Amino acid sequence: YNLFGHLPLLGRKRSRGETHKARARRAREGFFERYCRGHGLDVGYGGDPVVPGVVGWDFEHGDAQLLRGLDDRSFDFVYSSHLLEHLPDCEKALRNWWRVLRPGGYLILYLPHRDLYEKKTRLPSRFNSDHKHFFLPDRDEPPDTLGLAPLLERILPGLRLVYCKTC
Repeated sequence: YNLFGHLPLLGRKRSRGETHKARARRAREGFFERYCRGHGLDVGYGGDPVVPGVVGWDFEHGDAQLLRGLDDRSFDFVYSSHLLEHLPDCEKALRNWWRVLRPGGYLILYLPHRDLYEKKTRLPSRFNSDHKHFFLPDRDEPPDTLGLAPLLERILPGLRLVYCKTC
């Protein structure tokens, strides 16, 4: 969807992806009511927006690491599912995603857990040659694995981790 009226661009149509697969579980858990309220941005939405009315950002809108053209502090929540592992500079991406988030807003990230998905410790990925990083929730394991909580705490001032779940 574009930023100007939520019309599909470049022939992009709604598609069922990772976000759709988790919709029923998230609804049961109260995820949408708790975290996806207000004006939201779905980075890397791939035609599968997390909630209706969210602003979708994908290839046709520009670099997901930079979010050029989006104003600082303009979204109540920023959601991204299965994108961060594809980006060469996670820190740059996270800083910009944080930049467009309003104070008190939610940064919502879904990532493949290294030990549950890959079941190996070194790149390349078994399943996706475009993966640049593996992730664990709680610890870095160089050279290929980033700990999500330690990474966020290192680079995002004022961050308060509210919820972390392994599915």
